[in-house]
Amino acid sequence: DALDLVRRQQETGLVFGVTYAYAAYTMVRQARAMVRSGALGALKQVHVEYFQEWALTPLSDAGAGAQWRIDPAVVGPAFTTGDIGTHCHHLGAFVCGRPVTRLRAEFHTLGPEKPLEDTAFMHVRYEGDIPGTIMISQVAAGTHCGIRLRVFGEKASLEWNQEEPELLHFRPFAEPARVLTRGEGSGIGVHAARFVHMPRGHPEALRDAWGNLYEELAIAIEARRAGRTIPEGLLEYPTVLDGALGVRFVEAAAASSKAGGVWLDCTLA
Repeated sequence: DALDLVRRQQETGLVFGVTYAYAAYTMVRQARAMVRSGALGALKQVHVEYFQEWALTPLSDAGAGAQWRIDPAVVGPAFTTGDIGTHCHHLGAFVCGRPVTRLRAEFHTLGPEKPLEDTAFMHVRYEGDIPGTIMISQVAAGTHCGIRLRVFGEKASLEWNQEEPELLHFRPFAEPARVLTRGEGSGIGVHAARFVHMPRGHPEALRDAWGNLYEELAIAIEARRAGRTIPEGLLEYPTVLDGALGVRFVEAAAASSKAGGVWLDCTLA
């Protein structure tokens, strides 16, 4: 079904966005631009984690939103991997500008009994054979929505945490660490600055990231309807292809775990 949507979008040219809203945070765009500019040097390793606790609630007490998420007839072969693992998969690839090509996964059910996994640990390889990890759990007591990205290069590293979204930690090798804050100037690049709506000290967070995403989609839709060409690199919203890659990621992870954690391809080729 996902590949059919990719085909239809390519045939029609319609705008098709996917709501990986973490990619629309100002400081995520800043991280992407810094990786692209070579601020980290050659990439060496990438780690993404996302821990939550809500699935520790007994299923009998969980709401409707929890019920469909753990129903294989609705969501397929995975629960947590599809729910939050896809965000990790996309975030790492988006910031690094490189897709995940292979993975090996271990699924676990560590909370109340349920038909699908609530925890998964994965080794992954990004394009260029760059190693990384994805760690996810929705039964990690004391955690909330801490999706965290760490990218290590030969010259420096970057770290971003969704629970402190206005901060981007930049740590050059053998130099003092720096903390970049969301706002105008002070090293913020043009790709991030256009998403700055309020001065420093007036916080922006998830709702603003959603607004940034919808803004890009609106620009794309309006330009298509008016027959206007959008400048190269202006819009970077997740597309139907990113959605299809997410589906492929979930299927590969589930199959890898079922086979005992073997390495599997997770590209669309």
